[in-house]
Amino acid sequence: MSFKLPAALRARLAQEARRRQVRQSTIIRESLERALARSRGVGRELTCADLAGDLVGSVAGPRDLSVNPSYLKRALTRRRAGRSNRPR
Repeated sequence: MSFKLPAALRARLAQEARRRQVRQSTIIRESLERALARSRGVGRELTCADLAGDLVGSVAGPRDLSVNPSYLKRALTRRRAGRSNRPR
C-alpha cells in the first residue's frame, strides 16, 4: 500500500518516529487502529467488558461466581471473620 502525505505531516511523522525510536509504519498502523476503533464505537460509552475484554475468562474458578448465592455467602462470611478471599 502506498499513499502520499503532505510535507508537514511527513515531517511530524518522522519526528515522532525518532522520538519514540520506532519505524514510521508503526506509528501509522497504531494511528489507523485507534481511528478505526473509535469509528466502530461512535456514539456509545465504553463498557467494563470493552475495557477488560481480554481478561474475561482468564481466571480459573467456578463459572458462576458472580451469581451463585453460596459463593457470595462464603465470601461475606470470610470477610466478617477478617479473612480475605485473596491468595497470600
